[in-house]
Amino acid sequence: MSARGHAFGIDIGGSGVKGAAVDLATGELLHERIKIATPHPATPEAVAETVAEVVAQADWDGPVGITLPSVVLDGIVRTAANIDKSWVGTDARGLFAKALDGREVTVLNDADAAGLAEDRFGAAKEFDGLVLLLTFGTGIGSALLYHGTLVPNSELGHLQVGGMETEHRAAASIKDRDGLSFPQWAAEVSTVLSALEDLFWPKVFVAGGGISRDADQWIPLLTNRTPVIPADLRNTAGIVGAAMAIDAGIAP
Repeated sequence: MSARGHAFGIDIGGSGVKGAAVDLATGELLHERIKIATPHPATPEAVAETVAEVVAQADWDGPVGITLPSVVLDGIVRTAANIDKSWVGTDARGLFAKALDGREVTVLNDADAAGLAEDRFGAAKEFDGLVLLLTFGTGIGSALLYHGTLVPNSELGHLQVGGMETEHRAAASIKDRDGLSFPQWAAEVSTVLSALEDLFWPKVFVAGGGISRDADQWIPLLTNRTPVIPADLRNTAGIVGAAMAIDAGIAP
């Protein structure tokens, strides 16, 4: 199927390749999301086949937006997190277009997609100006948006704060690895957020990742000055943002 005002988004993660058609006016999925386990090893060819299967199951025949846990420049993958290292240097746009019989394809970073979705339809929809989304997981993903316009591939998880990369200081995985309490971990997050707000002066931080489900246990403990709110869309944000990227003509 294909319809005006609708687009198809696919979110590629370490455990699953998830996709659905999206209503671009509301950000709502038009059907239950389709999920197929990410192949292992997650090589470009294997993942492309899985993407094609998701699209086939949805009976979708229009353009497709796809996220990767990677820096993507001009359709070329420059980094690889939670996917096979053979992705680096791959023409992802060309690979997926071929797997999808030559249709139009947009490929972007997964955190960027989540940021697009949360900015327009989710937690930050009432905020004007600069919005900074951070996903706290194995590392820290980031998305920077100004009045809805994405600055792609921000990779703020690699910013040095106090002589340490922010994701080595405050990723959710660090809390688990070091057995930190929420107050202890929130202190590290506050250090990171204070550095970021001094650089960017955002109107709001949106906190994503699985740990955002426990937002009431740590967001009230933060000491930085900028408001921090938990992400709304969670499991659908990547799909919605990938679909939005088609409509917006985003081609990082």
